[in-house]
Amino acid sequence: MTDTRDHDLVAEEGRPAAAVVWVLYILSIPSAGVLAVIGLIVSYVARGTGRGWIVSHFNQQIRIFWQSFWWHILPWVVVAIIAVVFGPVGLFALIIPLMINFILFVWFTVKSVFGLLALLQAKPVS
Repeated sequence: MTDTRDHDLVAEEGRPAAAVVWVLYILSIPSAGVLAVIGLIVSYVARGTGRGWIVSHFNQQIRIFWQSFWWHILPWVVVAIIAVVFGPVGLFALIIPLMINFILFVWFTVKSVFGLLALLQAKPVS
């Protein structure tokens, strides 16, 4: 007969690492994104040890990091192209990536808070 506590421990494996990543993501704005990169590395390393519903947290953490990363880069590339084509007049387009970056910071933080709340409630994240 197997002990249910052993089964629960296996199911919980990786949970502390997932919590650390969510907290690093939440604190990434004051750190200018440095803590998000550290969180991404922790998530990649810990994903192999996670079991059950915990893996959904690691997958989501990796997914939102890369989504946020590319959506932060893309507007700046577009504005750089506009500035080259239209010269100084194109510099007025700088407001667009700044607004997009602000929205992404808020989105990233909200997703991280909801992810942490789901983890604390022992639920998978989607």
